[in-house]
Amino acid sequence: MEQELRSSGPVRVQSSLCFSGALVDGPRIQQLLLHCAAALESNDVTLAQQAMWVLNNIASSQGDPNQRLTSSLLRGLVARACRTCGSPRGAGSMAAPLLGRRAMSVTELADYVDLTPWHRFGFTASNGAILRAVTGRDAVHVVDLGATRCMQWPTLIDALSKRPGGPPALRITVPSVRPTGPPLVGVSDEELGLRLANFAKSKGVQLEFNVVDKSSTTTAPSPSPAKPLTHSQELATVLSDPPALGLRGGEALVVNCQSWLRHVAPGSRDEFLDAVRALDPCLVTVTDEDADLDSPSLATRIAGCFNFHWILFDALDTSAPRDSPRRLEHEAAVGQKIESVVGADDSERSESGARLADRMRRRGFAAVGFGEGEVEEVRQLLSEHATGWGVKREEDMLVLTWKGHAAVFTTAWAPN
Repeated sequence: MEQELRSSGPVRVQSSLCFSGALVDGPRIQQLLLHCAAALESNDVTLAQQAMWVLNNIASSQGDPNQRLTSSLLRGLVARACRTCGSPRGAGSMAAPLLGRRAMSVTELADYVDLTPWHRFGFTASNGAILRAVTGRDAVHVVDLGATRCMQWPTLIDALSKRPGGPPALRITVPSVRPTGPPLVGVSDEELGLRLANFAKSKGVQLEFNVVDKSSTTTAPSPSPAKPLTHSQELATVLSDPPALGLRGGEALVVNCQSWLRHVAPGSRDEFLDAVRALDPCLVTVTDEDADLDSPSLATRIAGCFNFHWILFDALDTSAPRDSPRRLEHEAAVGQKIESVVGADDSERSESGARLADRMRRRGFAAVGFGEGEVEEVRQLLSEHATGWGVKREEDMLVLTWKGHAAVFTTAWAPN
C-alpha cells in the first residue's frame, strides 16, 4: 500500500481501492491510518496528503461506526499535519468539523451521563466501595476529582441517608481546576454545590460543599517563573497543598478520581499519586478508560485510538437516534479526545487499568477490591442499557465491556 501511495497521484490511488464493498474494512482503514501516521512522523508531506485523500473518501460523520471513527481520526491527522508540516493541499476540505462546544444545563448533563453506562459504571462501583469504607464513621470527607461535575453524588447521598443508625456528616471538596474536555456545564461549582446541598437536606443528610480555588492555595509549585505549569501539570498539583483542603481529624477521607488521571501529564502521575497518599485517605477510587494511548509513537497511538474508540461509536448506534443531541455530544467528545491523542499536545493520555494498578502498587497503595454487592449493583445498572454491555473482574478491578471489549475500569485502593 505504501508503495502504491508513493508512486501514484490522487486519482490513481482512488482507482486502487473499492469504496463500496467489504474491501474497505476496519483492517484496511487502520493500515491507511498507520501509513499516514508514519508519513507525518517522517515529515513526508506528499505521502501524508495522499493517504489523507484516500481516508477522506472513506470517512463519513454520518456513516457506520468505522466511517465515523475514521472521520474523527482524519480530523486529528489534518490538525497535526497543519501544526507540524503546514497545511497539506486540500486539507481544509477533509473531515467534517467538530460539533461546536456548547455548555450544557444540569438536566442536559444528566441525560448525557445516562445515555450509556460509560460514566454511571464508575459511579456505581466507586460508590459501593465508598459505602463499605465509611461504614460506622460519623464524618466523611470526599475530595472529588472528576470530570462530570458532581453527577456521582446524589446516588451516594441517597444511600447514606438510608444507613442504619443515621447518615454521617458529609463534606465534598472540589478543586476549581479541572480537565478542559467535555462535558461542559454552564453552571458554576458554587451553584452545583448549593443544588447538591438542597438535595442532601431533603434526604436528611448534612452536607458541606467546598470549592478550593487555585489562588487560595498556600503553596504554588512551579518549575520557574519563565516556564509556568501546563494545564496537565497543574492538574497533578491540586492536592499538593493539604491545608487548602481543610482536612479535619476524625473524618473518613476519600479521594475519588473519575476520568481525571488521563488528563494528568504522564510524567507527573507519580507525583500526583504521592500527593494523594500523603493525605492518608481511607480509600482512593480511580476510574478511567481502559486503553493505552500514551505511547510516544504516533502510529501506536493511532492504532490504539482505532481499536478503542470504535467501542463508543458502535454502542451509540444502539443507544439513540443519529440526530439525538446527547449522542452528537458524545461523538463530539470522542472526536476531541482523538484530536488530543493524535495531536502534538499531551492534554489527554490514558493508560490501561493493568498499568494503573502497577503504578498504584509502586506508589504504596494496596488494592481493596469489590464485593458481590457492588458487582450486583453494576449488573442492575447494565440491565437498563443495551445487551452488549457487560462487566468482568480482572484481579481487583471491575471492567465495563462492550461486546467483550474492555471499555472502562474502576479500582479501589488504600495506602499500605
